[in-house]
Amino acid sequence: MRRAVNDLLGAYDKLIMDPVHGGIPLYRHEIQVIDHPLFQRLRNICQNDILSLVFPGATHSRFLHSIGVMHVGTRMFRSMIDAYLRERQLSDQTDLSLSQLDAIDYLAKTIRLGCLLHDSGHSSFSHQFTQARRIRELMSRPGRFRDLWRGLDYSAYHPEEPRELEHEHYSVRVGHDVLMAVGLEGAGLHARDVIGIMETTEVKPSETFCRHARTFWAFIAGEDAAAGSPLSDNIPGLVMDLLSSIVSGEIDADRADYMLRDGFHSSVTIGGFNLDHLLSNLRFGWDVSEPWLGLAITQKGLGALEDFVYSRHQMYRKVYAHKTALGFDWLLREAINEVLDDPENFQWVDTCLSDMAYFSELTDNFFWEAFRKVARKHPKSFSFCIVNRVKLNHLDTREDLSAEGIERHSTWLAGELALNPAQVVTCSMRARFSNIQDNFNGIKVLVREPIHRNRSLKKITDVSAFFSKFSDGTITHFYTRPDVTTGRQDAFTEQ
Repeated sequence: MRRAVNDLLGAYDKLIMDPVHGGIPLYRHEIQVIDHPLFQRLRNICQNDILSLVFPGATHSRFLHSIGVMHVGTRMFRSMIDAYLRERQLSDQTDLSLSQLDAIDYLAKTIRLGCLLHDSGHSSFSHQFTQARRIRELMSRPGRFRDLWRGLDYSAYHPEEPRELEHEHYSVRVGHDVLMAVGLEGAGLHARDVIGIMETTEVKPSETFCRHARTFWAFIAGEDAAAGSPLSDNIPGLVMDLLSSIVSGEIDADRADYMLRDGFHSSVTIGGFNLDHLLSNLRFGWDVSEPWLGLAITQKGLGALEDFVYSRHQMYRKVYAHKTALGFDWLLREAINEVLDDPENFQWVDTCLSDMAYFSELTDNFFWEAFRKVARKHPKSFSFCIVNRVKLNHLDTREDLSAEGIERHSTWLAGELALNPAQVVTCSMRARFSNIQDNFNGIKVLVREPIHRNRSLKKITDVSAFFSKFSDGTITHFYTRPDVTTGRQDAFTEQ
């Protein structure tokens, strides 16, 4: 029967060759999603902003990352299904019902689309875009969210208007347009189910999803558990939370892909971990008494999970928080602010952030052309530094300083080096690891008793001391500010 499930999930219409994962199969409706202009724009958005100025190979795009996440998410779900069937010792002659097969197929395809669209709202230079001061001001403008959804009802996805927009809100908006254009009816899917497993949303799933969710819960926890659960109305929510954790959680398809992909394209080995070993030890975890449904890992798979967490820890320390990389991120944000001092650029970006008809044009290319235009006119500009790879002069690095500590150390450096305190620039990156220790509902360890063959779910730190070594950490680099033109607003008005 496992072969039947694989056949059902394995039929595809196209194969994309990926340098990290190899051949990635696609269904017809997924090809239509990928071909949509709002998704194609991801080809022109770099996964790691301008990390290629430090690691030249890191020029890979959000486009291929999104397809890779879809592939990993599929593997995660299928691996857990296969392990569940194997551990129940079902033979090839044991039949699953058509409703169970339909449920597995529906949930798998929903996961795939959720993974595919999870980053579709990223704008130029990915995360650095929304961290630039002028962009934050634009995205915080009152009424921006309503403008973005003008003429449409967003209440199916968002119960209330968010105060400040993040790229996840744009992913939902893009997902809505793309899925409406594709028309999922032919694939038997519902757009709100897909968008419901993406971040920032609170969605009432479709009746189709609810039916499949109850079938799936009965398949995993047992028919008796499904019938006797006092909270049966919550079962669709439990299943939706499970799917959401595959898209975005502590052990998710997003992190798994970007760690492997970023490590591969940066030509470093510290982002590597054994994905096959990790996936083969993932399991469905459930507790009928709560009820709870989520990801679990076997005891023998803890080593693979430890590699995963350690690799992520090292990627943050050695790649993402590299002293030269964080310095260029600071210059990039200042260059974006600089470009938006031009009223014409400001108005255009403002329009793109409020209208999906123009949002597809908001890519890295727009800002690179704007940087070059500014750099030609103003050699002492932040844009010139970006275009010509003029890096900040690194002074010092400190870890886990408070805001007051950073300020004190900055002042001390200025005094020791006889600098104007305003010339000292600080850049910090915080890596969060506390969830994997503290969030009991995030991931649990599946422990089996050797004598009675009972299974129990335990908190990860009760089983492994390894994860207690990780905590949220902040790396702060100190630099001297480059000699750039001040009063740039006047510079843009020069004739």
